[in-house]
Amino acid sequence: MISTAYAAAAGGAHVPFYAEAHFWVNVAFFMIVALAYKPVSRGIAAALDARAAKIKARLDEAHKLREEAQEMLATYQRKQRDAMKEAEEIIAHAKAEAERLAQQAAKDLEVTMKRREQMALDRIAQAEAQAVKEVQNLAVDVAIGAARKVIGDSLTASQTASLVDNAIKDLSGKLH
Repeated sequence: MISTAYAAAAGGAHVPFYAEAHFWVNVAFFMIVALAYKPVSRGIAAALDARAAKIKARLDEAHKLREEAQEMLATYQRKQRDAMKEAEEIIAHAKAEAERLAQQAAKDLEVTMKRREQMALDRIAQAEAQAVKEVQNLAVDVAIGAARKVIGDSLTASQTASLVDNAIKDLSGKLH
């Protein structure tokens, strides 16, 4: 359109299309684009390939990290289950140990109570024996006192002297 406007202004002569500057600008543009297409497309393709490789590497790394995270999660879940199982075993063992200790304490208490009961019975028997001995000693003292009084009232001085002399004579035979 521009070329026809120039042609009309130039005197109406028709100018061939290849004589126009617009045509050659378009041809130069397409040639530059055609010549630059291969290296530019290679550069763009290389840049896109590099970016795709980076993205793929990141995706692979993310996938690897995800797998590691899942493995770690599974490991920790397994450890948690094991810890819970071990805790339950410890609790069960502690309960059994507490029950055993309670039974042992009951047995020990029973033994201690029997031993203390026996000690109390022994003390009572000892106290009874001591009381019997004290009563016997008191009875002997009373009997001696009564015998002294009866003998002192019923014997004469000569009979007393004769008894003392006989006791002195018998003393040498009783000491050997």
